[in-house]
Amino acid sequence: MKLQELKKSAIQIMNEAIKAVDPIIAIKNKLLLEGDYIRIKNSFGRERMFNLGDFDKIFVVGAGKAAAAMAKSVEDILGDRITAGIISVKYGYTETLKRVKIIEAGHPIPDENSVRGTKEILSLLNETNRRTLIIYLISGGGSSLLPLPAGNIMLKDKIEVTELLLRCGADIIEINSIRKHLSGIKGGQLARAAYPATVLALIVSDVIGDRLDTIASGPTVPDETTFSDAAYVFEKYNLWDKIPIVVSERIKSGLSNEIVDTPEKGDEVFENVYNYVVVSNIHALKAAKYSAEALGFNALILSSSIQGETRDVARVHAAIAREIRTTGNPLSPPACIITGGETTVTIKGKGKGGRNQEFALAAAINITGIKDMVILSVDSDGTDGLTDAAGGIVDGDSLKRASELGLDPLVYLDNNDSYNFLKGIDSLIITGPTNTNVMDIRLILVG
Repeated sequence: MKLQELKKSAIQIMNEAIKAVDPIIAIKNKLLLEGDYIRIKNSFGRERMFNLGDFDKIFVVGAGKAAAAMAKSVEDILGDRITAGIISVKYGYTETLKRVKIIEAGHPIPDENSVRGTKEILSLLNETNRRTLIIYLISGGGSSLLPLPAGNIMLKDKIEVTELLLRCGADIIEINSIRKHLSGIKGGQLARAAYPATVLALIVSDVIGDRLDTIASGPTVPDETTFSDAAYVFEKYNLWDKIPIVVSERIKSGLSNEIVDTPEKGDEVFENVYNYVVVSNIHALKAAKYSAEALGFNALILSSSIQGETRDVARVHAAIAREIRTTGNPLSPPACIITGGETTVTIKGKGKGGRNQEFALAAAINITGIKDMVILSVDSDGTDGLTDAAGGIVDGDSLKRASELGLDPLVYLDNNDSYNFLKGIDSLIITGPTNTNVMDIRLILVG
């Protein structure tokens, strides 16, 4: 199988994987309306029924990159049974809705619209009681899109801390342990605000292992992290002297029990809260495998839980690609290796890019000169880092094309400028907003 055919196949497989995690379809497969009852199925096939006659109001609220698509699906199912709704989404990640108000806001760095959306959601929750059903829509990006700075902390303080954490290479669990303890809504505190209403949370997972306490910083689930965990992250990355004083004072107040911690397992606020993951990374990878096999590839899902420093993970993927070419292991060509998860980038340069673009650049360096081989990496939400690209696609000839243009891959990698390198060799993948978010999709194709 020749190079151009491999590239075409890689894009087709990627598109099928993203299509498979469309929240509109996912929710309609999980949430069913039968007369006056709604029935929800979990990942193991077990069901729960909710009698809509038990509720005087139905509110739809939520936040995340997939929230608009999720809200559209819920509107299609429940129609005018919905009393009102508000969701906060990333700019451009919208749908046409009839009953639910959309507020577009900043991601990954929150802005004033993010705060406004959060306050409007809390205002709506103030109208609830035991005869209220809240359908809460959660997806990746919810942490930035649902900010409510706690105490004396200002939004600019949270932004500064978020930027520091992103630059130092902290993973999503570490970042969220901080976010929860600087927030008045994350880490189960939305459930506290909604109590005693019934909360049905529908979740699109963008974290490894589908940890409910980590997705969007777990606003409707017990928080397993504490102020001590938040302090440890600042210690680990030597950030105590860099964070705003008001932030360090809050963490220290929490450590001395002057501030009540986030609600933990067993708290009464969770007695009427039901959380369901409707779609996750593995669904995308399974669709990719099915698509690859239909195209004639021997396909293998290696893992949906890949994490670590991006360029290190890229070297491992490149080694697997070379192994397939050299020995036919773990699959003989034509082969398609599929992985998912989410890596991290420790930013040292001043360039432009994201983890998937940096992955593609690092992979290109490690497969140079090898014929009929393609490596692709994309963020399923369509936005990799602070760029308009979803990721990149490279091959054994990528560095040859770069050399002809005078582009030094090591210089671009050292400057974390993968976007401009890949743009220069026409290797960016630009999908636009996909309105879903289930972490990353990576493909190795060997012809």
